[in-house]
Amino acid sequence: MPAAAVAVLIAGVMTGVGTGAPAAQTPAPVAVSVAPRAPAPGFAEWIAGVRREAERRGITAATLDAALNGLEALPVVVERDRSQAEQTLSLDRYLARRLTPTFVATARLKAREHRALLRRAESAYGVPRNVVAAIWGLESNFGRFTGSRPTIPALATLAHEGRRADLFREELFAALAIVDAGDVSVDRLRGSWAGALGQPQFMPSAYRSDAVDFDGDGRRDIWSSTADVLGSIANYLNRRGWVIGHRWGREVALPDAARRRAADVPLRMTGGCRAVRDMTEPRALGEWALMGVTLPGRGPLPTAAVEASLVRIDGRTFLVYRNYETLLAYNCAHTYALSVALLADRLPSIAADTDAR
Repeated sequence: MPAAAVAVLIAGVMTGVGTGAPAAQTPAPVAVSVAPRAPAPGFAEWIAGVRREAERRGITAATLDAALNGLEALPVVVERDRSQAEQTLSLDRYLARRLTPTFVATARLKAREHRALLRRAESAYGVPRNVVAAIWGLESNFGRFTGSRPTIPALATLAHEGRRADLFREELFAALAIVDAGDVSVDRLRGSWAGALGQPQFMPSAYRSDAVDFDGDGRRDIWSSTADVLGSIANYLNRRGWVIGHRWGREVALPDAARRRAADVPLRMTGGCRAVRDMTEPRALGEWALMGVTLPGRGPLPTAAVEASLVRIDGRTFLVYRNYETLLAYNCAHTYALSVALLADRLPSIAADTDAR
């Protein structure tokens, strides 16, 4: 069929209603013309629209000139978006790739080296130092890698491409606001292919809401200030509901009887994060114990009065608490959240970490 019009053939079948009513004649198919969808604007035209909206939002002409003039799309970021390791690797392969013995040893060294800052961040925001250190390591290899792609072209490319257009369009405006506020210049605004910034790999909106000046120099420098980096990570998790004194969860065992009973607990199926939707509805630890869920060595579950959800992934099973969901808020993938959690468990912590939690 020609692109200008698509004919949809609709065959209507009418039947009588009620006992003994004769069937009506079936009408001939009717051709219905459906207007074609307007083609997506070219990148330059789309950028012009972004500029007009940014001006309405109060971004200055000087910032828009510096950020948008001559801007070109970066096709490589679309390729990266389609091949994220968090979505393509099994849990065991992901952990083997990320939590190598060398990396874990480095994490322990960095946790000791920066223990004073990590203690201060824990005191200020209530997030255990081992969790903060784990995120710092997994996001930037402890500051060694913060990304080299120009943020504004990357975000513009992803917003124009359309798969998650609304998300990346808003992040683009947030990045423009960061430049406009004088936090960082356009040429220094670099990060990951997805537009994540600095050592914590904050999206621009998270930088604006959660980055903190933890070293007191008047700037929120998540690129080169270790204090600002660690304080900002702790603040981010605190603002998303980290429960002080509680664990993230733990790996558990599901004997056959427990597996059958657990299958009756419905999945959440709601929320914007797919990983959360795939978790079961929360149940008290005591309920899971009654179903037959145990610790990996067949020991009994803790007896604390807390609720947990079951996560089943690639043949492994975890009971996770509210704090696990704050890790998913950082990156909505079970592989990522579990890598943070399991690495944190291998690092020194000054927080109470009892089996009762």
